[in-house]
Amino acid sequence: MPLVSAATFYPLFASLASTLQAAAVAKTAARDLLKAGGIVTTTLETGQQWDSPNGWAPLQWIAISGLRNYGQTPLAAAIACRWMANVNDVYRHSGKLVEKYDVVTAGRSGGGGEYPLQDGFGWTNGVMRKLIALYPADAELASPAGCPAG
Repeated sequence: MPLVSAATFYPLFASLASTLQAAAVAKTAARDLLKAGGIVTTTLETGQQWDSPNGWAPLQWIAISGLRNYGQTPLAAAIACRWMANVNDVYRHSGKLVEKYDVVTAGRSGGGGEYPLQDGFGWTNGVMRKLIALYPADAELASPAGCPAG
């Protein structure tokens, strides 16, 4: 099985893809990367922090922004909603924002890698602020279950 990675959104983020390429990325991402709590980093499950089930705020933003650049707004909105609801759910239970989240099983912090989970990462704060401004109706959702399908 070929590896699918959230890095596939970078050409869309930088506006370097054709419309046809962007549509292909959106289709693949919706099928392979979109999970209950956002976009998974890769489809691999290795126990490492940069693989499934983890999702990272900067990659959510790159995906959402890139998709919006090409008019793929329903998928962008679904990713944003699921990510915000996931972050909100973890915050309600832990009282903090963290560097990475489990996007396969929403409502859990991420894990794996060579160091313990870090609290209060600036990129989580910044991405959440931007998404709340872009999608205010979804800002208070307690669960990704209320989000659009994508």
